[in-house]
Amino acid sequence: MDGLLFDSERLYGEAILTAAREVGCPMSRDVFLQLIGRSREANHRFLLQHYGDDYPLDALIAAWGRHFRLLAADGPPLKPGAAQLLDLLQEHRLPTAIATSSSHATVQQNLILRGIAERFQTVVAHGDYANGKPAPDPFLRAAERLGVAPINCLALEDSHNGVRSAAAAGMMTVMVPDLIASTAEIEGLGIRVVDDLRHVCRLIDLGLQ
Repeated sequence: MDGLLFDSERLYGEAILTAAREVGCPMSRDVFLQLIGRSREANHRFLLQHYGDDYPLDALIAAWGRHFRLLAADGPPLKPGAAQLLDLLQEHRLPTAIATSSSHATVQQNLILRGIAERFQTVVAHGDYANGKPAPDPFLRAAERLGVAPINCLALEDSHNGVRSAAAAGMMTVMVPDLIASTAEIEGLGIRVVDDLRHVCRLIDLGLQ
């Protein structure tokens, strides 16, 4: 969802840097980028390991959420090509799921604000799986709920951990980079990298011909 369907990672980055200044604790863009695509528990552990056990994590998280809600009060904007992609999937009656580390409440709020909640047959969110990305659990659960074998699923991801998760689930995986570029290690997983979701639409059109 974040960084792939919605242009929200940019807002999360702005919000955490503002929150850190408010709380008076260290934070950098490079550290924030390492949080993308992880579960909240993994991010909390990472921050404490990186900055030390006395890091004011609870205060930062509270301020971060408050600033993000202000920035995304009307809902985070859709990424370029997202509306076109959803129309294409609906036209061809392809079942669609969201697999995210965000909460169900956050997912539903974003989908409702953008009027696209009915476009997804299921949502797999925080609490629906034992292990978060990069483990394959979120994508395997999504495939199970859709009733589609993982090998027949197309997974779209913007983060490295998301790509690792989808590839480990055995899905056809396409990375659409947002704030983090692809790497040789990521491309070595046998994935495809494209510029935006409009390119994904072209790939799907070719595959359906």
